[in-house]
Amino acid sequence: MPWLSFILAAVSFLIWVVLTFARGEFWHLRAFDDDLHKPEPLANWPRVTAILPARNEAQAIAQTVEAMLAQEYPGELRIVVVDDHSEDTTAQLAWEAARRAAADDRVEVIAAETLPPGWTGKLWAMQQGVEHARKHAADYFWFTDADIRQAPDTLSRLMSRAETHRLDMVSLMVLLETKSLAEKLLIPAFLYFFLKLYPPKWVANGRSRTAGAAGGCVLLKREALERIGGFARICGEVIDDCSLAIAVKQSGGKPWLGLTRKSVSLRGYSTFAEIRDMIARTAYTQLGYSPVLLAGALLGMFLTYGVPVLFTFSPYPAVWRMSLSGWALMTLTYLPTVRFYGLSPLWAPALPVAALFYSYSTWLSALRYWMGRGGQWKGRAQAPPRPQREMTLRQAESSRDARENILQP
Repeated sequence: MPWLSFILAAVSFLIWVVLTFARGEFWHLRAFDDDLHKPEPLANWPRVTAILPARNEAQAIAQTVEAMLAQEYPGELRIVVVDDHSEDTTAQLAWEAARRAAADDRVEVIAAETLPPGWTGKLWAMQQGVEHARKHAADYFWFTDADIRQAPDTLSRLMSRAETHRLDMVSLMVLLETKSLAEKLLIPAFLYFFLKLYPPKWVANGRSRTAGAAGGCVLLKREALERIGGFARICGEVIDDCSLAIAVKQSGGKPWLGLTRKSVSLRGYSTFAEIRDMIARTAYTQLGYSPVLLAGALLGMFLTYGVPVLFTFSPYPAVWRMSLSGWALMTLTYLPTVRFYGLSPLWAPALPVAALFYSYSTWLSALRYWMGRGGQWKGRAQAPPRPQREMTLRQAESSRDARENILQP
């Protein structure tokens, strides 16, 4: 029996034992499924300003604004849509949605200023919204993407959890579409990999350094944002949601991350290319733009997802038994995510195929970064390669110094 195949199979099996039993039970979705939570009523409902950064969202913005206006929230809720230099009719459609609901007094649509050096587009739009909303004296900011239809009780559930458990930041991963073949194969895997990186149990644990968030739906206490120095603290981050959660937790704040089926994304990914680009936008950023970490990540993906499948067909009993056991653990831990999306359990054994696609997309993410097209989103490259990246970081430092007290009264 070749010792190399035995060692690889043993390492792969050990990885799956650790992931299954010592990774914060990330696969146990019911533990942080917010739809199963019964919110507690509050004596006083804090004031909230919802901020929607929007760039070229003409197809979805009207539905998003209408859903925000339909919130069954007992307290004060105002909405600020920040048009991030859209090249379509995003701003006009947002206004029209507000007028149809006779809510002109609750909805404001503003144009973002020119993007300054050192800032990513979305964070700059969010910062513009916060600055504009200062006059409303909100207790919380609710950040939501402009292509998400929030359920009517979403804000009430978020606020109840935040106030009852004294949380500084509450976020929900909304339901993504799984209609096309590409979505059925790859979208549940996206959630699975995300939760594996940021186990919600660890995110909520004050003793753990792990912090993560889902940027499509984030309720953030104003005091927590002030405590970290505003968005200037993370102005150049491409993975803005998790960077915000890290900053909040490092400042002594308490984040919480959960899931919901009630709120849904209006953005579909009908082709493999669209999902590839979605992954490639931030994959290399997650690795700190490090070639060493890239090589380690690709090797890790092979050991974790490739070896169990390949070596299941080994002629050596010791090898194929460990490999098949690893594949079985992989399938069993993935099954709750597949069921969360309402898909057939037959999709669960296909996780290695999705992992291969994600590995390719991660390599492509690095290639685009090296070519100066890193962090592509809405027509903008947000992660310029070195030496431009080093210059951008210095500019960001200057921007942070100039704006560090921007939220102070």
